[in-house]
Amino acid sequence: MKNKTLATWLTFLGGPLGLHRFYLNGMGDAMGWLLPIPTALGLYGVERVQQFGLDDHMSWWLIPLLGFNIAACGLNAIVYGLMTPEKWNARFNPSGDPAATGGDTGWLTVFGVASALLVCTAVLMASLAFSFQRYFEYQIEEARKISQ
Repeated sequence: MKNKTLATWLTFLGGPLGLHRFYLNGMGDAMGWLLPIPTALGLYGVERVQQFGLDDHMSWWLIPLLGFNIAACGLNAIVYGLMTPEKWNARFNPSGDPAATGGDTGWLTVFGVASALLVCTAVLMASLAFSFQRYFEYQIEEARKISQ
């Protein structure tokens, strides 16, 4: 029996590493193995900012990968948490009873959905703000060079 609450929290906390995909679909899930790649690239972008400073152009592209990956996993956690028990059991517990307790929504599920909404929205907005700010500051610097 796959538990909806556990899947919601795994998606929220371990989603960028693909943990929820392995829990729900098994170790043969290709997407579960691909999810850590943008996470690692985004973490490399954070490392580049620490090493080279905020003017590193490559980090402007790498850091949003991490933010978008975290935000997508947060959205997935919200979808899992808000799924009806019947739909959950039909999709992830097909051989079990449609009214099985694995798809029930409890307070831990609600807290998981709320946490995913709060944290992942903040991460997405921060990623977008960082990228756009750095890009537009770069455009202003280049315009000043041209005008002189």
